[in-house]
Amino acid sequence: MLHRRQLLTRGATAFAFAGMAHHANAQTTETYLNTAAGYGPLVADPNGLLDLPEGFSYQVVSQAGDTMDDGLFVPGQFDGMGCFALGGSRVALVRNHELKGSSASHRNWGPGGYRQERLGLLPADRAYDTFKDGRPLPGGTTTVVYDMQTRQVVGQHLSLAGTSTNCCGGQTPWGSWLTCEETEETPADADVTKSHGWVFEVPAAGTGLADPIPLTALGRFDHEAVCIDPRTGIVYLTEDRADGLFYRLLPARAGDLQAGGRLQAMAFRDHLGADTSNNTNRVWSLGDWREVVWMDLDHVDSPDADLRKRGHAAGAVLVARGEGIHWGNGELYLTATSGGPIQRGQILRYVPSLREGQSDEGDQPGRVQLFVESTDEKTLNMGDNLTVAPWGDLIVCEDNYSAAIRNHIKGVTPDGGVYTLARNVFTGNSEFAGAVMSPDGSTLFVNIQYPGITYAIRGPWGRQLG
Repeated sequence: MLHRRQLLTRGATAFAFAGMAHHANAQTTETYLNTAAGYGPLVADPNGLLDLPEGFSYQVVSQAGDTMDDGLFVPGQFDGMGCFALGGSRVALVRNHELKGSSASHRNWGPGGYRQERLGLLPADRAYDTFKDGRPLPGGTTTVVYDMQTRQVVGQHLSLAGTSTNCCGGQTPWGSWLTCEETEETPADADVTKSHGWVFEVPAAGTGLADPIPLTALGRFDHEAVCIDPRTGIVYLTEDRADGLFYRLLPARAGDLQAGGRLQAMAFRDHLGADTSNNTNRVWSLGDWREVVWMDLDHVDSPDADLRKRGHAAGAVLVARGEGIHWGNGELYLTATSGGPIQRGQILRYVPSLREGQSDEGDQPGRVQLFVESTDEKTLNMGDNLTVAPWGDLIVCEDNYSAAIRNHIKGVTPDGGVYTLARNVFTGNSEFAGAVMSPDGSTLFVNIQYPGITYAIRGPWGRQLG
């Protein structure tokens, strides 16, 4: 466990294995524009890591380059993350690492280390895939066991190996993490030996490597995130493409995703083939609701990487870079990262039918709403991962790819007001990712992707001003 003061003195060792920067950035005077009161203005962090409102504090929980219990290094490129109660005061953070099989540099940021010096500790037969030279791909997940009472990490280990571009995912009601590959690499176009673009399941309470079994019924595409309706077991999935779709799986057996099911894509009932983004042609306005139908998809293993194209041709709506998704109180929220007329993001809200997935659901169709649409990058700038807080607000991670405009964590009230929770002032201005609340609601765990830091943020959650 490292606190923020220790990060600057010990961070060089942890980050050097991947040649990562480890010095603090100069303080910024950049402003932000809130449409809701939130928790008040951000206070500059004297350590140059994370600006937070008055009354909030953070702890550095884990860093890329730390040595884990299995002798491997914590990989880089932190992304999506789930938090699971383990009993007592312990939780498990299951964390994605968005390391690409097609990237020569990313193999140096994997669990074997910058010079691959510890890769021998990872059995190749426990990895989903290897490079053509036999070395496991660097992507996958790690699990951090953290004690909420002592505020200490009590264990870390690699929990899925040999996958590629593990971006986000989602928690299941039965205690596992679904990790998603945001890629469609094949041996024909990358230095890999298997096809990619799958979802894998990682038991949160596991103490070693999960069996790397692709859940093929969930389709092969540029997966981003997943959430599950605990009432029905129906799985909802986003796709991080400008011309991506929004999917659902009707499972053959709820709680057993290896048993298969029917994969479908969402369409507007009154406007087949609509583009929800409003990028060039406004098809709906803020607050509008649309009734939906769900269209069956075939050949979901998609060897030609054309699932979205076939679905759209059949009438499914386009969602501009669908990314984070999270289940709330009888409804779900998802981000469309490049949606809106200024292409700085939308948030959609979906309320399922009372007969969701049944043959008569068309009598009471599900509905989707344009809940938030950014008209100013200072208010919301490319929202990515998100979570629904216990008090009903959304917590949204920004990923704006800008050297000039800092990435923030934003809060969104139930009526759509946006406020600022945190600002990344660390060198590189990397995206926030993996925001998730602890089961007791006391702590927000969140990552910055590069160089790879997991924070625990504490404060007067749910007590906004005004």
